[in-house]
Amino acid sequence: MSSTTPSSETVRPVIQVGIDGAWREAGALHWALYESHLRDEPLHAIHAVDETVRRSRYYEPIVTTQAESDLADDVRTWMKDQADGLDHEATLVEGSPASALSDAAQGSRMLVVGRRGMGSFKRLLLGSTSEAVASRAQVPVVVVPDGWTARTAGGPVVAGLDDSGENGPAVEFAAELAIERNVSLRLVHVWDVPPVYGWDTTLVAGVAEDWAATADKHYEAVATQWRHKYPDLEIQLDIRRGHAVEGLLDAAAAFQAQIVVMGGHHRSHLSVLLLGSVVRGVLQHATCPVAVVHCDHSDSA
Repeated sequence: MSSTTPSSETVRPVIQVGIDGAWREAGALHWALYESHLRDEPLHAIHAVDETVRRSRYYEPIVTTQAESDLADDVRTWMKDQADGLDHEATLVEGSPASALSDAAQGSRMLVVGRRGMGSFKRLLLGSTSEAVASRAQVPVVVVPDGWTARTAGGPVVAGLDDSGENGPAVEFAAELAIERNVSLRLVHVWDVPPVYGWDTTLVAGVAEDWAATADKHYEAVATQWRHKYPDLEIQLDIRRGHAVEGLLDAAAAFQAQIVVMGGHHRSHLSVLLLGSVVRGVLQHATCPVAVVHCDHSDSA
């Protein structure tokens, strides 16, 4: 296993953010700029010109090209007006948004994209671009809901722990965010006993007690390892029983989390990388930004 989070020696210290015509109302650019301030690193805003639009019968080259250039100019001016002294930039790239953004972010610190719903289903739909970018990008991807505003300054960073044993890159990324913000890190693991037909309540209760004890022991050891690595960072452990998506969302809401960080898993034999159901569920319903940090796998299958 190898982490896809670029090392400090090789990373290109630029935060990439995807933008479109609704950038003023969206939360992605604002979150990315805030992160660039914390890291004292430049921000690179990217607008992907969808190639399918250029092939449309209604495409008007002069009008569309001018609008795209104006968009990049407006964003560039807005970023420079923030008076932080950093060399921010805004550019246009051609191609499908998910591919273009993922390619442009290769080797960077992270990629930030927005999440936009539609109508009354706003919290139930994850935009196709957001999902595709979170699936395929090789760098950490932060998905920011539309209209994001900074939460309470003391809100922690939440890192979701699954049972894959491959949470390292996600926790590392979460620890960096917590240290930047001078807040605590909450490690959250949600477990449940799988339903089995024919189990009586006494048996289920016994199995649940065993699982709870095992989870407590295992993840306390995991938390202890991270506390040794980051002795100056307050790291708290939260283990709860229930549905993984609901548990993580409830924890994020209860703690007023600034961001939820989750691990993803690239599978080399898949031509189209798919998000796990838990990651996708949290991305769809979270009201705070969600970061997806992948691990690579060399599958023989």
